[in-house]
Amino acid sequence: MFKMEVEKDLALALVEPKFASKYLAIVSNQRDYLSEWLAWPPHAKNEEFFLNFIKKSLHEYADGKSLVCAMMFQNEVAGNISFNTINHDLQKVEIGYWLRRDLQGKGIVSKSLSKLINYAFTELNMQKVEISAAVDNQASRSVCERLGFKQEGIITRAEKLNDRVVDHVIYGLSLNSVAQTY
Repeated sequence: MFKMEVEKDLALALVEPKFASKYLAIVSNQRDYLSEWLAWPPHAKNEEFFLNFIKKSLHEYADGKSLVCAMMFQNEVAGNISFNTINHDLQKVEIGYWLRRDLQGKGIVSKSLSKLINYAFTELNMQKVEISAAVDNQASRSVCERLGFKQEGIITRAEKLNDRVVDHVIYGLSLNSVAQTY
């Protein structure tokens, strides 16, 4: 299985069925928090939901279309980070992530994202990394800006998040715009 060490006590591990119960426990305890910026938590009511997600993710990984990892902090599932899509024709990946509320502020997402960006550019030979975030999701936007992503535009009415429709800001980081940082 794919596993990548980010630093001591932080690693990225390809999703696997044993994570389903861990994901369910996180979502069951933090459903309202996660539902603020993610559409799926209200529907994640049992392990089967996550087993289906993991199975689909593993098939797409085998096909070279995505890479979905659990962020493992001190050997516990802390959240998820992924190349939601890997587009070999365009040499571009689209990244998504979420983190447990109680682990915010420890640099887990920023460090994990940096590691995945490096992997995209050096191992997958990608030319661009793209992230989409709700315009009002300041925490996610701050991560992008801190890591040197440039705002490329805003897509209005981009996603329905439970009871509201939100606009997305698109951030991009191109290989030719980074100076050996990654």
